[in-house]
Amino acid sequence: MSLKERLIEQITQEGPMSVAGYMARCLLDPIDGYYTRHVRLGADGDFLTAPLVSQMFGEMIGVWVAQMWQALGAPGAFRLVEIGGGDGKLMSDILRVAARVPGLHDAARVTLVEPSPTLRALQAKAVPDAQFVPSLDRLDDDLPVLVIANELLDCLPARQFVRGDNSWFERCVGVQDGRLSFGLVPVGEDFVPPFSGKPGQVIEISPPQTRLAETLALLLKAATGAALLIDYGRDQPEAGDTLQALYRHEKRDPLDAPGEHDLTVWADFPAVANAAARAGVSVSPIVTQGLFLSRLGIGARHSALAEKNPDQAAKLQRQYDRLMAPDQMGDLFKVLGMGFPVDINLFALEAGSADR
Repeated sequence: MSLKERLIEQITQEGPMSVAGYMARCLLDPIDGYYTRHVRLGADGDFLTAPLVSQMFGEMIGVWVAQMWQALGAPGAFRLVEIGGGDGKLMSDILRVAARVPGLHDAARVTLVEPSPTLRALQAKAVPDAQFVPSLDRLDDDLPVLVIANELLDCLPARQFVRGDNSWFERCVGVQDGRLSFGLVPVGEDFVPPFSGKPGQVIEISPPQTRLAETLALLLKAATGAALLIDYGRDQPEAGDTLQALYRHEKRDPLDAPGEHDLTVWADFPAVANAAARAGVSVSPIVTQGLFLSRLGIGARHSALAEKNPDQAAKLQRQYDRLMAPDQMGDLFKVLGMGFPVDINLFALEAGSADR
């Protein structure tokens, strides 16, 4: 049976499934989940991440790693951790920058947190000396840590709630006429929305996103260090249905082909930041990717690459614009830092330079 057929059978027998539950099954089903069997990255795949847009992105993250390492006192050994590292391109670019900072590369104990066997295989080729752990809570805290998570939050499922005239409902996945369909289920009177929406609006709540923030905070407090989260999403509480399915860079019906399409929701950065702060770590302002990369010196890096490769100038400009332009990734993607005891202030970063 296909995953779609199994979901229809389960829902028919057990009742409607939350959007979060549906999303989790589609992505992580051990037999037919997207990240288990079907994940496809890059221009010929389903989606394109910033590290695949340009080496400049990974190099700027490498500059951030160097700055945070120095802020920690340049320890002789630390764990350099990436969660959900795709095909390994980001970590590969970070390590190339680290090799140009005396002592940094040798100090880094690279650890990749990746549950997908398909992606683990790609990462092992790109970063052959890396160690792997299946989840963040399996990471040792005996060394300082620097943690990077690019486009991870959007993969963590969210529940959806809709305000009626006098009560709230949860949007769920049910079965109608033998097909998957969305519907509304009443919620208990004890439901407390994060903010008051207007009737008919969808409000998303992602417990996995806030749990990630709490787990990161516990790790940072135990080991000391810093974490960097980059994703597309909200920088203030707001309503909206952001669930989407992607296939070959095109949006599809999220119920059309469970397990075969990538499903995502927007990152809820305010909720993540609040959860981390409540857990006792320093939290940065939420800034746009464009501002963050600019502060790290991507403009100088772009100019250096264009000067060195004049025949690639047009291509480099397109890559730069994709990462930085407000109508592309520059404003849609947000950045959040957290640290302990390091005081994270992404506005105060000084421009650095990657290897030229």
